[in-house]
Amino acid sequence: MSAESKKAHNFIQSLIEDAIAKGEHTGQVVTRFPPEPNGYLHVGHAKSICLNFGIAETFGGECNLRFDDTNPEKESQEYIDAIKQDVEWLGYTWGGDVRYASDYFDAIYDFAEELITKGKAYVCALTADQMAEFRGSLKTPGRDSPYRDRPIDESLQLFRDMRDGKYQNGELVLRAKIDMASPNINLRDPILYRIRYADHHQTGDKWCIYPMYDFTHPISDAMEGITHSLCTLEFEDHRPLYDWVLENITAPCQPRQIEFARLNLNYTITSKRKLKRLVDEGFVDGWNDPRMPTISGMRRRGYTPESIRTFCDMIGVNKAGGTVDVGMLEHAIREDLNTRAPRAMCVMRPLKVTLTNYPADKTETLVLPVHPQNPDMGEREVTWSQTLYIDREDFVEEPPRKWKRLAPDQAVRLRGGYVMTCREVIRDDSGEIVELKCEYDPNTLGVNPEGYKPNGVVHWVSATDSVEVDINQYDRLFNHESPDSDKDSDFVDHINPESLVRLSGARAEKGLVAPRTDLPYQFEREGYFFCDQELTESAGRPVFNRTVTLRDSWGKGAK
Repeated sequence: MSAESKKAHNFIQSLIEDAIAKGEHTGQVVTRFPPEPNGYLHVGHAKSICLNFGIAETFGGECNLRFDDTNPEKESQEYIDAIKQDVEWLGYTWGGDVRYASDYFDAIYDFAEELITKGKAYVCALTADQMAEFRGSLKTPGRDSPYRDRPIDESLQLFRDMRDGKYQNGELVLRAKIDMASPNINLRDPILYRIRYADHHQTGDKWCIYPMYDFTHPISDAMEGITHSLCTLEFEDHRPLYDWVLENITAPCQPRQIEFARLNLNYTITSKRKLKRLVDEGFVDGWNDPRMPTISGMRRRGYTPESIRTFCDMIGVNKAGGTVDVGMLEHAIREDLNTRAPRAMCVMRPLKVTLTNYPADKTETLVLPVHPQNPDMGEREVTWSQTLYIDREDFVEEPPRKWKRLAPDQAVRLRGGYVMTCREVIRDDSGEIVELKCEYDPNTLGVNPEGYKPNGVVHWVSATDSVEVDINQYDRLFNHESPDSDKDSDFVDHINPESLVRLSGARAEKGLVAPRTDLPYQFEREGYFFCDQELTESAGRPVFNRTVTLRDSWGKGAK
């Protein structure tokens, strides 16, 4: 058992350990991750991925990747490819080949015929509205369909006619014959098959009838020898149907379904239907927009697989549910990057500084650590010259109380460099400050000045030996803690107007002319930033996405 597995101990692991100890479970543990390929995976899926693959790893078993592809009208190869990439990026390897529910369509069909011949299923011609009316409610039992007692041979022939394309969408369905008076509405003769004329990404036009999820899932699990079918809590009421299906067919095995609480994050939407709307209506720039809670969006923003796995371990696995503070996710990435992200300086809003007492034809090479707490990461070189840039926000003419940056006739240290004092403010014709005339103290490289104290430390770059970059300052997509809970407004009304602030013309130290693309940088005093390869290629200069700020800017009513 790995150290990571021990750390992630949870109630499901305890249940399996107990079953093994009692002799109720023998042999290999086999789990599965069964996404529907109708969208990109989000952070909630990451929890399920970590759980299913983690349980298999803990017990020396396997975890299958199986696509629940029973709804071809909403599925695509694009989603399949993206899901496979996300699982691999998170660091997991599935057992054997990628599997599809459609791999078992022939067997699922045969099991449907088996139920019909046993008098456990029938073909029904009620319309959707009639079926809803006959189903009853939580307070009233349902009523039997007038087609419930069709002769077995008649239902069998009608089902074959459905398969052979002799009926149109919605004309007939195959239903299980269970109990229309059951207190569990899922057992009130649920639909097993419906007619859908749609080209399937795996099977083409072979089928015009498709099995429902509640019928497909237990059979697919059994066909693969899944021992533990781990589902989120919304499937708890479906478990009796899961068991009923397997108990009434000649299933090769009987997997055990166990439910756990899904991940709910504040300030976040994880409904694939609503995420798709954000994409389709242009509120974001695709499924991998760095503001999206999709795994691909988080990857593009600079989140690491390690940080996401750590986050999933932090929140744990339980049945209690509840909402997790998105600040925990942001904490996980900060903690990860703080220990290993290379440091660099980037001036977001450049303000020109001229050192009047430094020769115009002279430059110096200053050596700074790549990471101040990790000498093994090496050193980096920056250029000191007469003309520099500092951030406009690091200078004010009338400093407030306890101001720790630059102001007229006040001194600051430039990080890793000398101390300088502002002597003159230059404005353009409109009155905007365009340049600061400063004096540097040549005796302050690495030592404190004598007779005065700098007012703080600011970051900087050389104006002549730095690289122009663009910055995408990403923030939380929503400014409402629960954007889809407000019944009086649309969830898109709560989109944070400052979720993306674009800054062009920023200046970064020269080493970022060819930035690394495997890990975000910490831009000193600014945050963590990740080079966007796609945007960099199109812009012709480095483009950086802000992964996360250095500190939580949302806490204590900051926003």
